[in-house]
Amino acid sequence: MRRLAAIATGLAVATLIAIVLASPAHSSGGPYTVRAIFDDAAFAAHGEDVRVAGANVGTITSLAVTADKRAAVSLSIDDSRFAPFHANAHCAIRPQSLIGEQYVDCSPGTAAAPALARIAHGPGVGSYLLPVARTSSPVESDIVQNISREPVRQSLAVIIDELGTGLAARGSDLNAVIHRANPALGNTDKVLQILASQNRALARLATNSDTVLAPLARERRQISGFITQANTTAVASAHRASDISRTFQLFPSFLRQLRPLMADLGTLADQGTPVLTELGQSASAVGRQFANLTPFADAARTALINLGRSASESQPSLVATLPLAQRFNRLGTAARPTASSLQRLLQNLNQTGGIQQLMSLLYEGASATNGFDSLGHFARFEPLDSSCTDYVSATLAGCSANFSGVQTSSSSTAARADTAAARRTAGSKAGTATAEPAPADKVVATAVRGASGTASEAKTMTGLLNYLVGAKR
Repeated sequence: MRRLAAIATGLAVATLIAIVLASPAHSSGGPYTVRAIFDDAAFAAHGEDVRVAGANVGTITSLAVTADKRAAVSLSIDDSRFAPFHANAHCAIRPQSLIGEQYVDCSPGTAAAPALARIAHGPGVGSYLLPVARTSSPVESDIVQNISREPVRQSLAVIIDELGTGLAARGSDLNAVIHRANPALGNTDKVLQILASQNRALARLATNSDTVLAPLARERRQISGFITQANTTAVASAHRASDISRTFQLFPSFLRQLRPLMADLGTLADQGTPVLTELGQSASAVGRQFANLTPFADAARTALINLGRSASESQPSLVATLPLAQRFNRLGTAARPTASSLQRLLQNLNQTGGIQQLMSLLYEGASATNGFDSLGHFARFEPLDSSCTDYVSATLAGCSANFSGVQTSSSSTAARADTAAARRTAGSKAGTATAEPAPADKVVATAVRGASGTASEAKTMTGLLNYLVGAKR
């Protein structure tokens, strides 16, 4: 046990070379102070730089040893833009120059993680604690090179031998120290664990990679062209970087305005689902209708082409009718008052029944001038003044249609006497006086004899004219 205690003491002394007592913690309101715990802070000194992404943000203000024999390094962050540090922050001690100067390289973490807890009491009170799990202390290259030199090689062999005995049951702790000493080992271990959990997916990727890479190999020219065009697009985008930045700045307000519209669209989609469902059911019928329209469209194409050709051919004739159309326009403008008056007249006639009354007058007038005989009604085309036109129940003498001869004068005289007696009798019965008209036979006969050469011809023509004209008896 004494040998183990001596070995542990030697390791602590070798680890804490150049470590000084820690200075008092900064008062409240001063720079942001972080108390970072390291497994090894050899060659780190007061006043060395603290950097974030290569920029100096503070200095090392003090170094101390914790109760569990680790190095406590106080970091003063003077630039408030890099404070506070978060729970996923990380710090590492790295060489600054060939003469062995060191600096602390830190990453403040992300805003999604909570801020570091503040130390309420004990060493480093008032500062913020960064645990050893979030730090790393790489082994210096000159120490590694000293392994090949005497007596360091022999001393290392003794130390490893004794450490193997003393750390036989603490392999996990030694593994953690080694990983913190070189963060790359820890990250490599995480990568291997992820790959081990995805071994089946990696196996499928290796099997199916040929399926993906073979089409890419066939389309390598298109891919090369895409990369070239992407370069052109990137250059154009770089020239419009300010506009693109402005677009992203306005994007949140656009999303706020878009949210109500999307809600309305969602409501419309919910309400329109039944309509779309019915449209989907009738889509086949609509498709058939459009398919049936194809022959009609083909036939209509020829008709439309012929119609266009006819329109082109008739264009000069249509242009030539412009003067006539202008004349019609002037005529219509001039006839507008007359047409208005005629419209009012026709409307008045239609409202008062004037047209129907006029038609009734014509009908009743025609009916009043018509005659009636033993055969029925007959229409008169010209007025006749004759005794043969009156309606009688018996045949009157002298109204015969026989044109081969004429009656003797005695018979004619008797007939005229009978007719005159019948008229007088009818007039006396009616209580009115009827004057006998002058006989027209002599007038007709005189006219016929003046036009005819013989007496027989004159007699024949006289009988015909008496029938047609209706001579008075």
